[in-house]
Amino acid sequence: MARMPEYPDVEVYLDCLRARVLGQQLEAVRLRSPFLLRSVSPPIGEALGRKVVGLRRLGKRLVLELEGGLFVVIHLMVAGRLHWKARGAKASGRIDLAAFDFPSGTLLLTEASSKKRASLVLAASEAALGALDPGGLEVFGATAEQFAAALTAENHTLKRALTDPRLFSGIGNAYSDEILHRARLSPVKLTRALDQAEVGRLRDATLRVLSEWTERLRAQAGTAFPEKVTAFRPEMAVHGRHKLPCPDCGAPVQRIAYAENETNYCAHCQTGGKLLADRSLSRLLKDDWPKNLDELEDRLSAAKRRQA
Repeated sequence: MARMPEYPDVEVYLDCLRARVLGQQLEAVRLRSPFLLRSVSPPIGEALGRKVVGLRRLGKRLVLELEGGLFVVIHLMVAGRLHWKARGAKASGRIDLAAFDFPSGTLLLTEASSKKRASLVLAASEAALGALDPGGLEVFGATAEQFAAALTAENHTLKRALTDPRLFSGIGNAYSDEILHRARLSPVKLTRALDQAEVGRLRDATLRVLSEWTERLRAQAGTAFPEKVTAFRPEMAVHGRHKLPCPDCGAPVQRIAYAENETNYCAHCQTGGKLLADRSLSRLLKDDWPKNLDELEDRLSAAKRRQA
């Protein structure tokens, strides 16, 4: 299952784009999907012939700043991905949504999903660009006090708070799992129930995980354009590793599944051994839901003996 590119992925995309399109003229935009362009004024033709004078991240969006204060804003959503091709490369595949032509090459935007959530917006000013910003805190450069204020602005579970773009910028499903595991905190603990030490531990984990993964992905990409942007990586501690051993304690990684997302955690490291109820399974098992890892192991052993 695809996952939305988050802070480290977007930062590496921007690094690679700076090396290829900064100072380059946007020669053409070839749109292949009527669902992609979400703005009508100014028209997309206004972007043509302008040089790229800057690139930045806006939450999980990529922003190309053009001459004259015009901004091309790309939101990849869950299944959108970017690819760098030879100049004028054809955009004819089933998942190809748009091609942006530069003298140095062509940036191809694809989306491997029928839901067509990826978007392209042309913003005519800094104010118009700011209107697209959900307002979440940029954790790098923020003080400990600012982090704590954003975290406790509303009383939510830690998982929800970290992934709320109105509270924190650029953090999604995958890296929130990694942050909470690093901080040794339960994903369902409420933000206003944290003590000062726990808030500090969470902030430190957030900075370290995002920094480490950004550098790791930069090193993996090297000078090439990243083609395998995914939230499921074998080096991760818990995300996408359901039933695999926690790298720190060896206990099996647990999962809470809901809608199209999931939360992965280590019960031994994060919840004192307590299993968090998975909505679908707990509805099925009701009072039989195991309360801890020992009880889960007993249930699994008993099931294996019955099958033998």
